[in-house]
Amino acid sequence: MLAVAGWLLDNQETTAVWVSIDVPSTQAPGQYEGEVIITAVKTDAESPSQYMSKADDCVHLLSLSYPKVASWTLEGNNSDCCSWDGVECDKSNGHVIGLDLNSSCLYGSINSSSSLFNLAHLQRLNLADNHFNHSQIPSTVSNLSKLTYLNLSNSTFSGQIPLEFSQLSQISSLDLSYNHLEINNPSLGRLVENLTCLENLDLSLVSIISIVPNVLANLSSLTSLRHYDCRLHGEFPIDIFKLPNLRVLNVRKNKGLTGYLLDFQWKSPLEEMILANTSFSGKLPALVGNLGSLIEIDMRRCNFSGLIPSSLGNLTNLNYLDLSLNTFEGHIPSSFGNLIKLSFLHLAKNELNGTIPFELANLTQLTLLFL
Repeated sequence: MLAVAGWLLDNQETTAVWVSIDVPSTQAPGQYEGEVIITAVKTDAESPSQYMSKADDCVHLLSLSYPKVASWTLEGNNSDCCSWDGVECDKSNGHVIGLDLNSSCLYGSINSSSSLFNLAHLQRLNLADNHFNHSQIPSTVSNLSKLTYLNLSNSTFSGQIPLEFSQLSQISSLDLSYNHLEINNPSLGRLVENLTCLENLDLSLVSIISIVPNVLANLSSLTSLRHYDCRLHGEFPIDIFKLPNLRVLNVRKNKGLTGYLLDFQWKSPLEEMILANTSFSGKLPALVGNLGSLIEIDMRRCNFSGLIPSSLGNLTNLNYLDLSLNTFEGHIPSSFGNLIKLSFLHLAKNELNGTIPFELANLTQLTLLFL
């Protein structure tokens, strides 16, 4: 154990706090486990209510001592927690509003009593790319009611995502991807129905095993929806395609997920449409050519059929197009020669026939071509 002690002063130096802490030793190369234990706190203030909020925030942060916070100290010129690596403070009042500890070799569990959940003014929290040893996400995450950004991706969390997430009504970006999490009871619909400010939702590799709830189509601020390999099934709500701000849709590798594409008669900012390895079926509508913002289309290994519409040649921003492993028939449209930004084109394993259009020679940016 490593003992650390020092004075913590607020900006006006009217309150002094003496803190003695014990930091657990390294458990594995590059990894620190457990929380710092605050063993004594003294002040010359007349009552605890006179503690400065900023000083309280600094004490709470000290209980999260890991490699990225090697610079965190109560001694010398670096005792102000607003100067610590990964910490962001409100310049007007000194409250801690941001904590970025991604890729910090954190190891161990976060229990519900962690002082992290005392940071009542926290707006942004990033704990991605760490190792929380298959622990559950504490329900006390709801204490952080001012959160607008939360990233817990790829951090070895396990178990049910707590219903308390539904209380984070100000959240605009939520990334719980690449863990061992599940959504069973409560359902996905119950978790997100109150999160009306959501712009980015990434639940990739979360085991959901349910239909896609219609409530997602009500999240009008949504710009990015990533549900890769979530074991979704049932019919995909077509109204999600009509979300006015949606730029990224990725439901790849949900083989039980069915759906079809309507004629796109509305203006859409959609840039990535990734439906690969699902059971979407039917014909590609001619008006897909109206989606002029599209950069990536991935419909590999679905159940699409019919002719490839020549209107795809209108999508001049396309960089990636994969229609392989379907049952498309007929000719390759000569209009593909207009896709001058295309670097990847995969049309193999269909029922196409005829000659390869000479216009494909215009695709000077093409690096991979599979016919």
